[in-house]
Amino acid sequence: MNALALLLSFFLVADADIPRAMNLRPAEMSSSPNFSNEEISLFPMSMDSDPQTQPGAQHVSKKATLQESSKLDLIRYVSGEFAKAAKSLPAGKEGFLLYAEKPVNPDLLERAVATHGAAVHAGEQVQITKLEFRDHTIVVDVNGGGRGKKRFLDHIQIGMSGAPTMRSSTEAQDVGGPPGMQPGMGSTLFLEFNKSIPDLTPEELKQLLSPFLDFHKQRSASVLWIDTLPPDIKKAIQERVARVGMDREMVVAAIGKPGHKVRERDSSGNEIEDWIYGTPPDRTVFVRFTGDKVTSIKQFPQ
Repeated sequence: MNALALLLSFFLVADADIPRAMNLRPAEMSSSPNFSNEEISLFPMSMDSDPQTQPGAQHVSKKATLQESSKLDLIRYVSGEFAKAAKSLPAGKEGFLLYAEKPVNPDLLERAVATHGAAVHAGEQVQITKLEFRDHTIVVDVNGGGRGKKRFLDHIQIGMSGAPTMRSSTEAQDVGGPPGMQPGMGSTLFLEFNKSIPDLTPEELKQLLSPFLDFHKQRSASVLWIDTLPPDIKKAIQERVARVGMDREMVVAAIGKPGHKVRERDSSGNEIEDWIYGTPPDRTVFVRFTGDKVTSIKQFPQ
């Protein structure tokens, strides 16, 4: 019997389908891995991740802080603009504090207007007359602001050495405002951000001010001025290029304020002034004024 059992076991082993058994292994285990064209992540990507939102994706994000070029655009296209007051605004140098990411507190606004009086009433047409940029705040003066004119001494502070130093803040100069308006007789809004002022477009700033100021259907102050210009100058400003024959105001409207200015006299004794945009050896534009008009524009490198 033992011999018969051994014989039957021999035939069973000989008949085993070894290749068929090997087919039961997973397909990916049957060949060695190939990493020739694969990118292996250090950390696994979650199932709901979008590759376009990953750090390596081609996505242009806005700057975290307000850029100088954006600041010039805000001054150019917001300072001087007309709007309709959506709410009454308080007088006085305290103005009203508006948080960029919070709704307006109507009780605080009503209390401020009751305490200091209304410099602007709801429904009135107003004008933004100055923008001032601080670390976390944009100060918006309406109809001359509630702070009045500052004396020269107000811009000076005494340093540790006892020597006077100038305070550092960037602001747009008063643009006048409605006829009969006096500085200090308007209202001031303090637009506060949690961190530094983010990079904003003029439309985004207007949106942040929309709880108080309605810019819709209001004719732009810049449009009122630009409509009076010759067609070629108007086109150049719209295309943001300087042209011979422009005056200083037109050049600022077209390409902004220069980084440097150089004044001298030519061989004929005429006073000339060069406005320099950029820094060599990078692209640099020289706009030359003879008197009040642009007489030449040169760019280096060509």
